[in-house]
Amino acid sequence: MGRILLKNGKVVNEGAIQELDVLVDGDIILKIARDISDTSAKVIDVQGKHILPGVIDDQVHFREPGLTHKGNIATESRAAVAGGITTFMEQPNTNPQSTSIDALEAKFATASRSSFANYSFLFGGTNDNLEELKRLDKNSCSGIKLFLGSSTGNMLVDNEKVIESIFRNTDMVISVHCEDETTVRQNLEQYKAEYGEDIPVKYHPLIRSEEACYLSSSRAIALAEKTGARLHVFHLSTGKETALFRNDIPLRDKKITAEVCIHHLWFSDNDYENKGTLIKWNPAVKTAQDRDMLWEALLDDRIDVVATDHAPHTMEEKDNVYTKAPSGGPLVQHALPAMLEKHLEGKISLETIVQKMCHNPAILFQIDKRGYVKEGYFADLAVVDLQESWKVTKENIAYKCGWSPFEGTSFKSKVTHTLVNGHLAYEKGVFSEERNAKRLTFNRL
Repeated sequence: MGRILLKNGKVVNEGAIQELDVLVDGDIILKIARDISDTSAKVIDVQGKHILPGVIDDQVHFREPGLTHKGNIATESRAAVAGGITTFMEQPNTNPQSTSIDALEAKFATASRSSFANYSFLFGGTNDNLEELKRLDKNSCSGIKLFLGSSTGNMLVDNEKVIESIFRNTDMVISVHCEDETTVRQNLEQYKAEYGEDIPVKYHPLIRSEEACYLSSSRAIALAEKTGARLHVFHLSTGKETALFRNDIPLRDKKITAEVCIHHLWFSDNDYENKGTLIKWNPAVKTAQDRDMLWEALLDDRIDVVATDHAPHTMEEKDNVYTKAPSGGPLVQHALPAMLEKHLEGKISLETIVQKMCHNPAILFQIDKRGYVKEGYFADLAVVDLQESWKVTKENIAYKCGWSPFEGTSFKSKVTHTLVNGHLAYEKGVFSEERNAKRLTFNRL
C-alpha cells in the first residue's frame, strides 16, 4: 500500500485537539508530528479538517447469513466506511444464529472475503448452549450477547438458572438487550384488544415501556454484582435506567457499563407522527425527557459508549401495520455526522465524541491497537470537515435497503476520507473496491 501522509489536519485524540501531520506506512501509523515531510508518501492535504480515530461500532446487525435481502456484510460495512466507522461488532441473530463456534467461524470466514471494515462478532447465548459457550476462546471474538427481551431473530433467553450459569462461566464481556418479556407481552395484548393488529405506532414506547426496560436492566445488573460478571448493557432508552450506572471510577475499572444509540439521542416520541415505523426500534424511542436524561448520563460518564444498533429492513417490510412491521433501522452511514451535528449545536465536544465512539469501545472490549491516533497503532482514521453541508437523499444512501430515518436531514459536517488499516477506503464520495479489513484481535489475559 505504500505510505500516505495526511497534512495540516487537526488530530482529535485523548482529550486534545492538535494541529499535526499523520504519516501512515502500510497498515500502521508510523509518525505523528508537525511538518512531516516524506517524498515517498502520497500526500493528502486535509487543511482545516479534523482527523479522528476510526469509529468502533460495538453493535450492528449486518444480516448475513440468511437475511441478505435486507443487507449483507459487504454492503453494510461499505456504508459504515462512508460514515467514518472502520470497525464493527456484529450480532448473533442471523440465520443460522451465531450460537455455535462453527457458525461463528463461518461468519468470520465470510467477513474475511467481503468486509470493507474491520470486524468481529458476538457469540449468542441461548437457553441450551452453555457447554458450547464454555468452549469459546475469550480472545476469539468480541464477547457474548444475550437477548433478555425478544427482538428480531427469536433469541430470547428467559431461563433464570441458565442466565446465572452464563454469568458465572465466562470472563468475556456479556452484552445484553434488556426488556422484560412478561411486561412487553401484557402491554401488547392490552393494545391489541383495543386496536387489533393496526396499533398506532405512537404506542410503541408504552408497549415496550420504561418499566419493561428498567425491570430487565436492574435484574441483569443485580445478577452481575452477585456473580462478578463483566456486564455491558446495550442501547439504554430511558432516563430511569441511567441511575443504575456509576461515573465515579475509570472505565478500565468498571465491571458494569452502558451504551446509548444514535436514535435514542436524536429522536423522541414526538417523531412517530412523521416517521412512523421507520423509527420503530427495540427498545423503543421514548420521551424527550428520556432523551435529555440519556444525554446527561452520556456527558457525565454514566454511559460509556455511543453505537448504532444498525439493523436494516426493506421498505416493504417496514411499510406494514404495527404488529407486522419489524423493529430496527439503518444507521452506520449517518451516525458520526449526527453526533457532529450535536457538536456544532454545542451539545457535545469533539473530544467527547471520540472518547465515546472510539477510545471507550477499544478499552471496554480490550481491542488491540485500535481506537486511537497513536504511533504504532493500526491506521484506522476518519477525516471530517465541519464546514461541508450536505443533505441525506436516496441518491447518496449506501445501505442495501435504500432508505434512512435521516432522509431529508441536512448535516453541516461530512466524512471526507476514511482509512482502514492504512488503505484509503473512501474519499469524497468515492469508494475503493479493494478491501483491507482485518479480524479484530484482543488483549485479554
